[in-house]
Amino acid sequence: MTETSWKDDKEYVALVADLLEKPEVKQLGNYVQHHHSTRLDHSISVSYQSYKIAKRHHLDVRATARAGLLHDLFYYDWRNTKFDLGSHAFIHPRVALRNAEKLTALSPKEKDIILKHMWGATAAFPKYRESYIVSLVDDYEAIHEFMGPFRGRIQQWMEKITPNA
Repeated sequence: MTETSWKDDKEYVALVADLLEKPEVKQLGNYVQHHHSTRLDHSISVSYQSYKIAKRHHLDVRATARAGLLHDLFYYDWRNTKFDLGSHAFIHPRVALRNAEKLTALSPKEKDIILKHMWGATAAFPKYRESYIVSLVDDYEAIHEFMGPFRGRIQQWMEKITPNA
């Protein structure tokens, strides 16, 4: 079975279409995120995968989709930019929240999702189930994107070490 593309999911697109049209969101396509993806591609992946989980569990799909899309709304290369006030993991959710608040009105849940999406790397516990979902999907997508070019080699290696599994 082939997975539905986010572009073909009319319900999802209706939730985020206004954000995807904003130049500030489109600009994320100019930044490399996890070596093999752009920040825009990463944000859409996090948003759509989180939306599907929230939908399956009858949670707030609107807040999940929209905040998932805006969770990394910052415009610098995190590998080169350093801050005096803390690490990128601590700083960028606050920058993303500030930038997102300039684009659209945010619910308390959306604010929590954006601010707490680095849970695990930071000590701030999410308040909502949707916040946990976006945080965990963000981690999964980061690994998936980084490992993308290596998946074929990893699969071959796994087949060699587990030939009869």
